[in-house]
Amino acid sequence: MGNLLHIIDKTLRSDPAECPGLIKELVALLERERWSKDEIFAIRMAVEEAFINAVKHGNREAPDKTVDVKLEIFDDRFSGRIADQGDGFCPDDVPDPRDDANLDRCSGRGVLLIKTFVDEVRYNQCGNVVEMTKFRQR
Repeated sequence: MGNLLHIIDKTLRSDPAECPGLIKELVALLERERWSKDEIFAIRMAVEEAFINAVKHGNREAPDKTVDVKLEIFDDRFSGRIADQGDGFCPDDVPDPRDDANLDRCSGRGVLLIKTFVDEVRYNQCGNVVEMTKFRQR
């Protein structure tokens, strides 16, 4: 396994307004380590979706709840963990937003986007923690 270069480990308010600062910090570290623009875009999108899902769906935008974020940049991969204080969900139960019957639905796209942008996605048994990994292309 690769060498750990950077960790972002923080508890943020359950507020979408917390996301831009987190993303800015993450992107700056990825750029410093010379990750490709495509990889940075993919990681950024996955983390944004996971964070916003935690706030909106997990914590239901409750101002008294928080989101735990742990993002690790290794020389060969990115690893992220986003945990909310909600009841969780079963990702297999989320309808596929690409199905004709679901095209007009406002939810379900985030789970698909995360799976699209990273190489590995895992949820804990409860469904209130998502872990993701993106391997660096060399």
